[in-house]
Amino acid sequence: MQFTDQLGRTISLPTTPQRIISLVPSQTELLFDLGLDEEVVGVTRFCVHPAQKCRTKTIIGGTKQFNFEAIARLQPDLILGNKEENYREGIEELRQSYPVWLSDITTLEDACAMISSVGAMVRRQTAAAQIISGIYEAFSSLPQGPPLRVAYLIWRKPYMVAGNRTFANTMLQRAGFVNVFAHLPRYPEITPAQLIAAKPDLLLLPTEPFPFSEKHRKEFRSHMPATPTLLVDGQMFTWYGSRLLRAAAYFRSLHHRLQAAGVA
Repeated sequence: MQFTDQLGRTISLPTTPQRIISLVPSQTELLFDLGLDEEVVGVTRFCVHPAQKCRTKTIIGGTKQFNFEAIARLQPDLILGNKEENYREGIEELRQSYPVWLSDITTLEDACAMISSVGAMVRRQTAAAQIISGIYEAFSSLPQGPPLRVAYLIWRKPYMVAGNRTFANTMLQRAGFVNVFAHLPRYPEITPAQLIAAKPDLLLLPTEPFPFSEKHRKEFRSHMPATPTLLVDGQMFTWYGSRLLRAAAYFRSLHHRLQAAGVA
C-alpha cells in the first residue's frame, strides 16, 4: 500500500502497521482515540494525552531532539511526524530507515484530511470518519457574533504571537475572534510598543508552548492596564488531532466567560 503525506511524499506500507511511533503529541492522542493502544510503541516526552496510556510507552526523546537508538530498538513500521513540530534533519535521518508520514496543517480541513489519512494507513477508516464528522458538527454550531480583536501570545522574552498561516490563527477565526497580528506571517517577534499599537480588545495567554500563568497577566497589565487578559488552554488552539472534538465547546465556554465579565 502506498500513501502520500501532506508534503507530497509517498511511503510504502507492505502491511498494516503494528509498531507505530508518534513524534507529535496531538497525533499521539489521535492514535489512541483510533483504538491503537497496542500498536503505538513510542512517543515523545511531550505526549501527555491520554496520560495513563502514554506512560506505558517508550519515550523516544522530544519533538525536536530524537533518540535514534531508542527508535531503532523499537523497530517501527510507521512513524508519524509534522513539518512544523519536528526538525528537518532528524526527519531526514529517520526517512533513511523507516516509513515516515508527515502532516502539514494550517486549517481545520488540513487537520481532518490528516485524520482521514492516518485512519486509512492504520485500517481505522470508520473510527476516523466518526471523529471527522464529530469535529465538523461541533464547529458548525458555534455561535456567531461581533468578534473581539485579540492578540494570541505564544512566547515571552522575546514576545511572540501567532500570525497568519498558522493553525492557531485558524482556530482564533473559528472561535469568533479577529487576530490583530494576522497581517504578519507565522510566529513573529513583537515589542511591547507593537502590542500597544495593535490595540487589541483582549490578550489571550495560552498554557503552551510558553506556560503563561497568573503572574504573567500582571506583566501585561503593566503595559496595557485597560486591556483585559485571559489565560486559555493552548491545546485547544493548537492541537489538530482528535482533541478538536472538544475545542468548539471550549471556545463556546470562553465566550460565556467573557460575556459574564462584560468583555464580549
